[in-house]
Amino acid sequence: MTTKTTQTQKVLNALIDGAELTAKQISARYGVANVRAVISKLRSEGYAIYLNNRVSSYDGETYRKYMIGTPTKAVVAAGYAALRA
Repeated sequence: MTTKTTQTQKVLNALIDGAELTAKQISARYGVANVRAVISKLRSEGYAIYLNNRVSSYDGETYRKYMIGTPTKAVVAAGYAALRA
């Protein structure tokens, strides 16, 4: 029996493997129509996904890339504080 990998799982696997992806890249590579919804779903599942600004060395244009990272102590503390409230 084979299991089909969802678009969300494909995006998560790429981010875990160290990829930094723009919304356009996620749409093109994984067929995701609503990138923000996929990222929001992954964040709600507890993954620390950040959206960082980058500047192209080629043409100086600024673009934004999603990447997975480790949350800071302040972020973790704020999460626990929100749970207590």
